[in-house]
Amino acid sequence: QVQLVESGGGLVQPGGSLRLSCAASGSTFSITAMGWYRQAPGKQRELVATVTNGGSTNYADSVQGRFTISRGAAENTVHLQMNPLKPEDTAVYACTASIMTSKPYVPNYWGQGTQVTVSS
Repeated sequence: QVQLVESGGGLVQPGGSLRLSCAASGSTFSITAMGWYRQAPGKQRELVATVTNGGSTNYADSVQGRFTISRGAAENTVHLQMNPLKPEDTAVYACTASIMTSKPYVPNYWGQGTQVTVSS
């Protein structure tokens, strides 16, 4: 089992920035990739970004060029740098981890989620 804990959400004005972090614990040796999903009220859940153990990244078109996913200096951590933020980025963001090696990305573990609100 893998446990995921997110941090870094909050309220920010449009055009501002936030950095989400996620720390994995447990059977982390099995993780092959990590990613972030988000879900806004009344909308479908969206895969925002993923990063493999080898450092390959993928982004949703809606955040390409504005968000950056990276593996942290500490083992089994992942960050999501978000800027500039738009009101439509408002959502609950959840960290995920996969133990799969095939594509597309399939999350096997989920964090509890952290709220990001972009509003003036």
